[in-house]
Amino acid sequence: MARELGLGGSERQLAEIALALDRERFEPHVGCFTGGGFRARELRAAGVPILELGVRSLVSLSAVEGARRMGEYLARHGVGLVHAFDVPLDLFAVPVARWFRTPVVLASQRAHRDLTPGPARHLLRLTDRIVDGIVVNSRAVARQLAEEDGVPASMLRLAYNGLDTTVFRRQGDRAALPWGDTETVIGTVCALRPEKGLRTLMEAFRKVKAGRPGAKLVIVGSGPMRAELEALGDGDCHFQPAERDVAPWLRAMDIFVLPSLSEALSNALMEAMGCGCCPVASDTGGNPELVEHGETGLLFAAGDAEALAARLALLLDEPAYRRDLGAKAEQRMREHFTREQAARAMGEIYLEFLERGA
Repeated sequence: MARELGLGGSERQLAEIALALDRERFEPHVGCFTGGGFRARELRAAGVPILELGVRSLVSLSAVEGARRMGEYLARHGVGLVHAFDVPLDLFAVPVARWFRTPVVLASQRAHRDLTPGPARHLLRLTDRIVDGIVVNSRAVARQLAEEDGVPASMLRLAYNGLDTTVFRRQGDRAALPWGDTETVIGTVCALRPEKGLRTLMEAFRKVKAGRPGAKLVIVGSGPMRAELEALGDGDCHFQPAERDVAPWLRAMDIFVLPSLSEALSNALMEAMGCGCCPVASDTGGNPELVEHGETGLLFAAGDAEALAARLALLLDEPAYRRDLGAKAEQRMREHFTREQAARAMGEIYLEFLERGA
């Protein structure tokens, strides 16, 4: 269950899991607060039923009605396991499923909890106490939950995000950029928010392009920092609003940079690696679980523009090395991070808890 079924990493992963689960073992249903969204269309087309709860706010009568609707649905379909996939559903679906005596109730933590401050974080610590388990998408998130929120390791289960490698691959259409084909393109795809560390990227690009006029920068995404970032850019920077289909943009990039100050397991980084980009990522969260420094990409200290500039300068000056890292990054995704592997891992978690509940 997730808040909505449109753009977003959690929404993508929920849909991928629901589509790839073994139908001989599971009959997936998907629930959400609000209807619509292209993920909903994908799921319905694949025969996955969708429950729309109509919840507009957790502190409204719509939440009461949504809880009643969810309880009736769980009973009518004999649902044996409810898995909340994002923070709003951790706070809503977990207590509702418990109230209606669902045999197994799982929560998720797919981002660092520092991004959920204030009362919501305290409420998450309460839901931690009433779930059967919490699924995390990186070892970094598991460590944070154990060390900062006191979650017992016995409750935590790891299921890495999965990538649809039929979509995110080197072969395919490339986005049209405002420059010629001879330039080396550095890029990123993310929400334009402070925790993504985009000021670090802009500063590093300014430093590195001084002696490399062929270097260009593409930032794909929307968010509150758009105007500030555009003011820092120039003719060598291109800003593209958030795109539903990002694969053509990734294929147009030679180097993909994820400069996040906080990260769990980045879908954008995985997608870039699947498309054969050479990845450069901050050494925070789950990034080192995807990028093996010097083998499948390069890491740098989060927030350190000088270090990022040095990594970019090396890759711009050594194109053969850059291409080799990109090829190995693509191979790593295909060998270890496919959506089929993610669905199998999640399926094993579900079976473990269902057998325990039985």
